[in-house]
Amino acid sequence: MAIRKILHYPDPVLRQKSETVDEVDDEIRTLADDMAETMYAAPGVGLAAPQVGVLKRVIVLDCAGDDDQRRLICAVNPEILSLEGEICEEEGCLSVPSYYAKVTRSPRARVRYLDLDGQQVELDAEGLLAVAFQHEIEHLDGVLFIDHLSPLKKSLFKKKYKKILEQKQEEL
Repeated sequence: MAIRKILHYPDPVLRQKSETVDEVDDEIRTLADDMAETMYAAPGVGLAAPQVGVLKRVIVLDCAGDDDQRRLICAVNPEILSLEGEICEEEGCLSVPSYYAKVTRSPRARVRYLDLDGQQVELDAEGLLAVAFQHEIEHLDGVLFIDHLSPLKKSLFKKKYKKILEQKQEEL
């Protein structure tokens, strides 16, 4: 396992659509293992393959709290079957560091994916896990959480994020 570099906005790879995985093989399992290690090290609750520069439909999630045991989900070719309800909560992203914004999502989602054994899984996700599935699956389609912002908030984001990047450059 290895920690991979997380791409940051505005890297163009983050805007590309990921390819469907034809077979869950050792290459995909290694990718998922690396992604999990990268996500835990960051730390985060989810990570999509494009965030580490790989345009494959693979995500990893673990929404267990700090005191809970890990509950890692590695999902290949994940898809949302249905959404229910609406909540608006603050969201962040490992590819948009130091920026958070309120995003409207569904608190319940039925999802389908392949596990690392190639077996199909259907899962009813709620709360943070449902939101994380939605967030990470959007990454596979080149969509970032900032795309949900209103035009005014998006404009403010770009100004604020430019300052964040300038500060990080000064620190280096």
